[in-house]
Amino acid sequence: MIDPIRPTDDAAIALARALLDGARHAVLGTLDGEGFPHLSRIGLQTDEDGAPLALLSGLAAHSRALAADPRAGLLLSEPDAAAKGSPLTRPRLSLQVVARMLPPGDEARRVRWRERDPKSAVYLDLPDFRFWRLEPRSGLLNAGFGRAYRLTAAELMRR
Repeated sequence: MIDPIRPTDDAAIALARALLDGARHAVLGTLDGEGFPHLSRIGLQTDEDGAPLALLSGLAAHSRALAADPRAGLLLSEPDAAAKGSPLTRPRLSLQVVARMLPPGDEARRVRWRERDPKSAVYLDLPDFRFWRLEPRSGLLNAGFGRAYRLTAAELMRR
């Protein structure tokens, strides 16, 4: 059987990082208390070093799941405004991540988030919302038909 994964090159790394940097939402996959997958659409941005960052309500099932088991998956694709053609032919990035709730009080992070998502001002200061850093372990980039690449955590982060 032929391996469909191509050797990772600079163009694949650049595309994966562009998808991460441009993301404003993603599908988050967590494991519930019985080990079954739970999927949620979440707001997403990147932290200063390029790590995915989510602002999640503590009331949400995915927050409780991450608190119990920090292993998760993320699925990102091109922003809808840039999308052309079938979604199955567009670039998409699937990540394995480990989630870590960040301590409150980082004003610079809050300002950056609000600048990129002005509508978040409605819930950003609610007491149940916290930032979660979703630290990549690995990634799989599907850059289009016949163009799949595995990425390491180091390749996904800004240097």
